[in-house]
Amino acid sequence: MERCPWADGDPLYERYHDEEWGTPVHDERRHFEFLLLETMQAGLSWRLILSRREDYRRAFDGFDWKKVARYDQARVDVLMSEPGIVHNRRKIEGAVKNAIAFGFVRKEFGSFDSYVWSFTGGKPVVNRRTTMAEIPARTELSDRAAADMKKRGFAFVGSVTIYAHFQAIGIVNDHLVSCPRYPRLV
Repeated sequence: MERCPWADGDPLYERYHDEEWGTPVHDERRHFEFLLLETMQAGLSWRLILSRREDYRRAFDGFDWKKVARYDQARVDVLMSEPGIVHNRRKIEGAVKNAIAFGFVRKEFGSFDSYVWSFTGGKPVVNRRTTMAEIPARTELSDRAAADMKKRGFAFVGSVTIYAHFQAIGIVNDHLVSCPRYPRLV
């Protein structure tokens, strides 16, 4: 069995694929980490963001959503010169906005985990893809979730971003059936 082709041959992708991608997440800090990284990736390569993950962790207080929610304009200005992260003011401000929305969702649903998993009734969507060409960029599920998140004040949460996010946190299992990770996550 071979791993999903997108990860083969790149040690960073291989490690991410083999250890994280598609594994169900139920930890609040990990949820915020993946949300922040996915929204930073919008319009850029995932490899770029993944390679700078530790820089983002350092810059955004270990992905502590409570701290990020309190960032003011002065902190955003500092982040605009922070080494190792992409200097996009709208995305940095979006991260603060998302931390605030994350807190509101936690108040309403008890946790972000409860909220985000509610889109699938708490169970992963297990697809049976045999080729990379079968994997869509977005689905009705990601359309619905993105619309709801936008309504709740989240930024940079288009359907494509949310589908990638759902794949990353295991809400959607898009490992190819030939991948050794697929049966472990079914």
